[in-house]
Amino acid sequence: MKIPEKAVRRVFGRRAWQYTTSVSHTDPQGLAKVVKLSSPELNWSALDVATGTGHTAFALAPHVASVTGIDLTPEMLNEAEKLRTERSITNVDFLIADIHHLSFADETFHLITCRRAAHHFSDIFLALREMKRVLRRSGRLVIEDRSGPENDFVDAFMNKLNRYHDESHVRQYRPSHWRRMLEELGFAVAEVEPYIKHRPLASLTDGVSQENVRKIHAMLDRLNDSHREAFNLAEVNGHLHLNHWYVRISAQRKYDFVP
Repeated sequence: MKIPEKAVRRVFGRRAWQYTTSVSHTDPQGLAKVVKLSSPELNWSALDVATGTGHTAFALAPHVASVTGIDLTPEMLNEAEKLRTERSITNVDFLIADIHHLSFADETFHLITCRRAAHHFSDIFLALREMKRVLRRSGRLVIEDRSGPENDFVDAFMNKLNRYHDESHVRQYRPSHWRRMLEELGFAVAEVEPYIKHRPLASLTDGVSQENVRKIHAMLDRLNDSHREAFNLAEVNGHLHLNHWYVRISAQRKYDFVP
């Protein structure tokens, strides 16, 4: 297991309980949009990659025959199992697995989802190849993740902020990067939907070491006026807010060649 995956287990093992009620991860509108992009069918089998505490898997469950949720972190899956039992959901199962090395046979799933997790993958191309391998021909892939605008400075700055916020962060990708990666791997990209949320600075600093909080503040203090405008840095009800970028993507497995 590579260092980023070890960091994921450490960081999310410690925080697992928080994700059962996390506002962004339980957001019903966000989950509904992922389900809509998936266009699920009742006879489908689905794989939810880096399922965490299972919110995406549970959102998909009424619309497909079965969902398998995989995650690296046992503590996350323990929370997911509790929620599954509480909600009496019978067509969702959870397994510990690494997206870079899946044990599933080729062409197992009709649908693969991955929400708010790809920025942790140590090798994004290997992860996407594995998703494609276990996806059926003409199967659908839906990804939602942190992203960035088509601006080199903002892209690099936001990735650095997120590494201070979460030391298991590897890389968040711009919409153009996602499109290029997926097309190179043989997916037909159907939809790319960037969106922005204006979030409090506390979303980057809560639960973070004092040293990294100082680094985050120092980075923001050094921004010039044009960069502050690019991040939409502003006080809202007495608290500093800034833009966070995200993207939703729907793609279909197009052909079998994997470079």
